[in-house]
Amino acid sequence: MGRKRAVGGIDIPWWAWLTPCVLAPVVLLNVGVAWLGGTRVSPLSFSFLQTKARALGAYAAHRPACVLDAHPPLTPLITETERRHDLPPGLLRALIQVESETRVHRISPAGAMGPGQLMPDTATQMRVEDPFDPAPSIDGSGRYLAEQLRRFRDVRLAVAAYNAGPGSVNGHVPRNGETEFYVARVMAAWAHTRPPPPVAVKRPAAEPSTKGPERAPVVKAAARKARPPAAKPPAKKPASRLPGAPTLASARKP
Repeated sequence: MGRKRAVGGIDIPWWAWLTPCVLAPVVLLNVGVAWLGGTRVSPLSFSFLQTKARALGAYAAHRPACVLDAHPPLTPLITETERRHDLPPGLLRALIQVESETRVHRISPAGAMGPGQLMPDTATQMRVEDPFDPAPSIDGSGRYLAEQLRRFRDVRLAVAAYNAGPGSVNGHVPRNGETEFYVARVMAAWAHTRPPPPVAVKRPAAEPSTKGPERAPVVKAAARKARPPAAKPPAKKPASRLPGAPTLASARKP
């Protein structure tokens, strides 16, 4: 039989003494993730203990660097990442809103980190040294999403692969109780973050004219110059008679 210890007259088996020693680290780990990562997780959760421990280690290494220096706004970083990796406009922004609500220091109950909620192994694969640093973290999320788009050539499948892993996507969105709802939320958010399509402006059709073709007014060759009135010939003056000259009689006979 196992050894027992008596406390207050009650015999307590050895494993009852060992249980708090085992549970204490688990509780502290989950409480740290919930408090520092801004998430909800059961204190007695035994899921993803290793990834949660790695996430807390990355958080502890990052936090001193941003105590005095606040992080820049995420929207310009997201827009630039979408342009750099040729992502559909607004898709990465919608994904980050669903993943972390654009919180830089968020840690999920599974140990995912940062704005795009990169798992520790995915962050290592994307060569992201600090998943809580917005610029490299968002760039790593954008590169990972672009890889899934090139692989599946479908937005819904690429988003599903971002959440569940590409190995879980076999031509359709996996139905595991999480990914199908995750894809629906991202697509709904994308409907608000994507730019509106350009509106085609229709010009009214020209009405057929019932009048004949208008003739251009004939412009006469140069402007008419006003001709000056013709000068009248000077009136003939009667010949003046010299004084003392004889008056000629009329040629007519009476």
